[in-house]
Amino acid sequence: MDILIAMPLPEKSLIQGIRRAVRASGKSVRVGIGDDCAVLRPPRGHEILVTTDFTLEGIHFRREWHSPEVVGRRCLTRGLSDIAAMGGEPLAVFLSVALPGKLPQKWVDGFMRGLLALARECSAPLAGGDTAQSPQGILADIVVLGTVPKGTAVLRSGARPGDRVYVTGELGGGSAALKDFFAGRKPHAQDFPRHFHPVPRLAVGEFLRSREIATGMIDLSDGLSTDLGHICKESGVGAEIVADDIPRARVGRERERVDLTLALHGGEDYELLFTAPARKRVPASIAGVSVTAIGCITRAKRVVLRGSTGAIQALKPQGWEHFRG
Repeated sequence: MDILIAMPLPEKSLIQGIRRAVRASGKSVRVGIGDDCAVLRPPRGHEILVTTDFTLEGIHFRREWHSPEVVGRRCLTRGLSDIAAMGGEPLAVFLSVALPGKLPQKWVDGFMRGLLALARECSAPLAGGDTAQSPQGILADIVVLGTVPKGTAVLRSGARPGDRVYVTGELGGGSAALKDFFAGRKPHAQDFPRHFHPVPRLAVGEFLRSREIATGMIDLSDGLSTDLGHICKESGVGAEIVADDIPRARVGRERERVDLTLALHGGEDYELLFTAPARKRVPASIAGVSVTAIGCITRAKRVVLRGSTGAIQALKPQGWEHFRG
């Protein structure tokens, strides 16, 4: 789908173009784009996961910074990462977009290429959505449905005192690119893969769920300090994190490690943070993704950071939060 005209196609033509690009719906979708509703086939004995995320121009991306393919991929990553955090498998994707009247169709085509490429990678069929004209700016709302065997979803509320705290991959790489953008530099995509080419950790989440390793789990979209706080609040526990154990991303041409501040508070890494009993054997790598122990869950209902000198300080949530000002 690469129709190069000056502005978005009329709604019906736009939907038809998307429908042609989607082609096969997959075994989970009996009726997809083209009817009033999609008809899905959830596996027998499974429960349905549902998540939704906005992608807003000026908040989550800027056209002068991000290619439309990158925006499309990041848009779907946000939803698929939530499914991964529950240990689920994707069932179907729904996309609603509001587009400015003067937006080039070339941009829309690129956005869909990026989104559908990731959908194919993750076996997450696009089954429907909506289109509308926006008075200003691009708005995309992604809804992702997933499944887990009944009663097995990994929740934020399952962490227990004595559990160890783990993270996948490396942290701070997503926000490191934004730091460069705001400093007036233009980061190269190959030097900042977690920002420009994020990968939802679906295989890792499913492994942790199916082998009953994780007691609690969340995806790192808003930053370690904020997302760990969510786990602790929902579980009624606290945590102690060791600064030197946090795996910090290497970025840029020199592959330098990001500052600890970015690893603690930077968002959009889309890695997984999970807890597991100390007696459980947790592999150092799952589905080709490194796994690192960074601390433990405590009874005290506070989150603290142990520095390299052994000093302990409160770890306050300083990740992304809408409306915080």
